[in-house]
Amino acid sequence: MNWMASFLRSFLTKPIGWLVKVKSIPSDLENELGIDKTRPIVYLLQTKSFTDSIALEKSTAFLGLPSPRKKLALVDHEHKRSYYLNRPQNIFTRKVKPTTIEDNFTEMFQYHRQYDDLDVQLIPVFISWGRSAGKGKSGWAQLIASKASPNWLRKSFIVLFFGRDNFVSYSKPVSTRQMASLSGSDQQIAHKLIRVARTHFQRKRQVLSGPTLLERQELYNSILGARGVKQAIEDEVANKNISPQKARKQAKKYVDEIAADYREGLVRLGERLLARIWHRIYDGIEVKHAERVRELAANGHEIIYVPCHKSHMDYLLLTYVIYQEGLVTPHIAAGINLNFWPAGPIFRRCGAFFLRRSFVGNKLYSSIFREYLELLFNKGYSVKYFPEGGRSRTGRLLPPKTGMLAMTLQAVTKGVNRPVSVVPVYLGYEHVMEVKSYQKELKGKGKKKESNTQVFSAIRKLKNYGHGYVNFGEPISLHKFLDKQVPDWRDDISDDEKKPTWLTPTVNVLANDIMAIINKNAALNGTALLALCLLSSKTHVMSKDDLINAIDDYLSLFKANPYSADATFPTQDAEYLVERTLALNRFQQSEDKYGLMVSPKQDNAVLLTFYRNNILHMFALPSLIMAAAFAHRNLTRTALLSLVEQLYPILKREFFMYFSHDEVVVYIEELVIYLKTCGMLVQNGKYLAPVEPSSPKFHSAWLLSRSMQETWQRYAVVLSVLESEKIIARAQLERQSTDVAERLSSLFGMHSPEFYDKNVLASFVNALRENKHVHSREDGSLEFSESSLVLKHAIMPLVWPEIVQHLERL
Repeated sequence: MNWMASFLRSFLTKPIGWLVKVKSIPSDLENELGIDKTRPIVYLLQTKSFTDSIALEKSTAFLGLPSPRKKLALVDHEHKRSYYLNRPQNIFTRKVKPTTIEDNFTEMFQYHRQYDDLDVQLIPVFISWGRSAGKGKSGWAQLIASKASPNWLRKSFIVLFFGRDNFVSYSKPVSTRQMASLSGSDQQIAHKLIRVARTHFQRKRQVLSGPTLLERQELYNSILGARGVKQAIEDEVANKNISPQKARKQAKKYVDEIAADYREGLVRLGERLLARIWHRIYDGIEVKHAERVRELAANGHEIIYVPCHKSHMDYLLLTYVIYQEGLVTPHIAAGINLNFWPAGPIFRRCGAFFLRRSFVGNKLYSSIFREYLELLFNKGYSVKYFPEGGRSRTGRLLPPKTGMLAMTLQAVTKGVNRPVSVVPVYLGYEHVMEVKSYQKELKGKGKKKESNTQVFSAIRKLKNYGHGYVNFGEPISLHKFLDKQVPDWRDDISDDEKKPTWLTPTVNVLANDIMAIINKNAALNGTALLALCLLSSKTHVMSKDDLINAIDDYLSLFKANPYSADATFPTQDAEYLVERTLALNRFQQSEDKYGLMVSPKQDNAVLLTFYRNNILHMFALPSLIMAAAFAHRNLTRTALLSLVEQLYPILKREFFMYFSHDEVVVYIEELVIYLKTCGMLVQNGKYLAPVEPSSPKFHSAWLLSRSMQETWQRYAVVLSVLESEKIIARAQLERQSTDVAERLSSLFGMHSPEFYDKNVLASFVNALRENKHVHSREDGSLEFSESSLVLKHAIMPLVWPEIVQHLERL
């Protein structure tokens, strides 16, 4: 019979291989799982299956692991490379029979006792075909794919329908030497290993497919039967003098307006469609730190993804990446503006739930939305929402909107029955399709309403967008966060809807922590680096050689002194990075007899500020050092640290930087040492000075000093307006600062969109108030103070002299 099995295998392997497309998780086995490819490896699978072995063989060949079909030679014996917990289900009796795995492992552990230096890596491998979550009523996908050990007939259909949706998920290896050293007989150890393996595979299945889906009637019953919603319905009846039936009908409409209607089949179809789109428009999508999320999922955490928001692409890209990483796609909070036909119903079936921009004055709606969110958490669904509330028009992070975070913390305090973790996510792009419209909106043009015309227009314009970046930040355990911030928070738990007094300040701390972690995970990329260099140049034109040298210097700077351990930067050299970025056709190249020159395309300089602002927080402190050195020429260490002491709290607030006071002092010291070592700074006795113009590092140092110039100019404008008016209403301050900035823009070519963004101005004003640089009067107006003057005197030397002179005249 062995020859028959071999014949069938060789006959069927190729056609089945055509049907199967394998996705291996994770792709970096050595770093994430600690697998050593030089040491002996065996595989442990759930079910003995011909098609599973083909999928595993394709995966191992791609990853450079030993083939599961080849024997493992240990000393003078040969052993199987693959072991299985179960045989396939019997086609008639549906009975699942165990394999001889317990005997196999008992023999292996006995073998270890003979050879003390023997150690094998036992790698559990979970192979999934389709990812249908359980639900009350069995559908076609459920009928096919729900069995853990399907018979050969069912498996044939599984491969036919789900062969392109195959995931081979590896787990951390188990050392057979460590297992053999456990107490108990070899058979007892083998039995324990098998028992743990069964539990492990069950968890892996849940991580991949997610919790049981809610039927619609169950959804209505859970939400409308909640105590808070019942009370809101009663209040609706009393306040609007309507019947209970009418109020309940309205509540049901709100549920239908909000709730997702998740369909796994549509998600799978969307993943295939998006894969084609990404391959068309992106050179690649770089994903970092995904192991953090997989670890949370494996440990049974409720996961809440909180990404930054730069583009409508964010909805699709992050969900696609989560799916590709072998995790359950989240339910996504989307603005009601996206609920237009046919996009709205499609988004809803892909897991989107919709929320209005404001809940103010509608207690029934807010109660239902809050209850729906709590239901998702309690049922184990992962959730995604954008803490900024809307897309950033400037490329920098917006001040967070705290409504969703507040509801999340309230749900946790009510007793979610599993650990809840928030995962901040950085999303970055080398090209964002909405950038032109962002600039128009910042200058006062109304935002276009989302429509089918917009969607089709965007699809038509899809082209090479370079790279996309998805970096998962360090998770925040909400229970641990609450224990740290409010040690006695459990004492305030009650059944009523009243907010505890500590909620708002605690949510504000959480929101700022999230934004800081997002920026900790920023990704340097070619477009952002070219934009930063060109915009720092006085004429926005640079020779290609100077551009390459500057970017090489900045990459070296961040390799030696990274902004954070989680921030990422290109691994290619500067020349390759510049060539690849220029190939995206976003910049203009010209040539004279001295060589190539690079500049923004006509009228595109202002658009580049969006990409520069993605990474500007990483350059803020190096730029401050160089700007101070050029401004003062002879700068003492004490004077530099004093300047940092004054400006960093404002920079931290505006750019969501994560350094504490002590950490920023250490980082500044390290940067100074490096800048002297690389030749951008010079130590003259006790003074720091910029490098001489004749030095090859002068141009890089000069550009670095100017990269934050528009920020210093904006600070100077606001403080100058404050000084001239002495007392001014906040709205008037923002309006007048914008007017001054527009004049400076006309006179000196300042085109920073931050001057037109109320969010950025508001962030700076808030930083002034929080750091006591202005006095807040009882009527809400702001008063210039002695501290304001000291801050202004610290900032003015950093600003171009011609602008300082003009501000003084104004």
